[in-house]
Order: sequence, then C-alpha cells, then structure tokens
Amino acid sequence: MWTELRKGRHSICGQEYFITFNTYSRTPLFHNLNFAHLFCRHIQINENKTQCKWLTWVLMPDHFHGLLRLGTQSLPNTIAHLKGGSAFKINKLNNHNIKIWQKNYYDHALRKEEDRQQISRYILANPLRKGLVCSISKYPYWNSVYL
Repeated sequence: MWTELRKGRHSICGQEYFITFNTYSRTPLFHNLNFAHLFCRHIQINENKTQCKWLTWVLMPDHFHGLLRLGTQSLPNTIAHLKGGSAFKINKLNNHNIKIWQKNYYDHALRKEEDRQQISRYILANPLRKGLVCSISKYPYWNSVYL
C-alpha cells in the first residue's frame, strides 16, 4: 500500500476496481471525435506505463467508466496518468489550456464474489441507457476482455 492514499482508499497491486470519473463541469467534450480518439489511444499508453489492464471501459461524452486491474502503480497514480496525460494531449491538440477532468473520481474495489461480466455489461450499457445508440456494436468508444 502507498502512503499518499486518501483515508479509506486502498491501492493493492492486482486488485480490480470499478472506476468512474467526469469531465470538468460535466461538459460533453467527447462529442468531439478527435478528443475521443485521442483519449481511447491514451488508454493503451496508460496500460503500458502503469502495467494496469482496463478489462472493460466506455468513454461517454461527459464521463468515463472502467473496470481496472491495477498494475505496478498505485490507484491514484494510475488514474492521474490516464486523466493527466489525456488532458495534456487534448489541450495540445486544441492549442488551449482548459480543464478536461474533474479532480476526483469514484472507485470501488471489487470483492472476489462480484461478477466481473455483470459489471462489464453494466458499464457497456451506458451508451444504450443514455440513448446514444441502440446497440453497443454501434458505439465506437468502448472495449472489454469479456466480449
């Protein structure tokens, strides 16, 4: 465990977490296809840098949901790398310096008995629940090791 963790947040190598974070002021930045593509490419960079694995994820216009298996970095460092790196690249692409992400994020450490496939289906149903598409196969910003 790492000492920089906020009270109640545990960071365990190999632990799986359900993660949610929002864009700044819930602005639908990822209606911009260039921003969305850039963020999606940054997920693989995040996996390589922190040795984590995003088992399932979906990028919505104003937030992100993911099922993460933590790697060599702490949970805060892994999330900071994904959010910070993607924000830097989006601002560089846009030639601005705007806030991309809200500071905080939600995390839930999964217990052994929790069904990863069910959680993944919940994550991937987000674009359906929001009425963005009628089939997840029609939505471009997602991935899952379970499907």
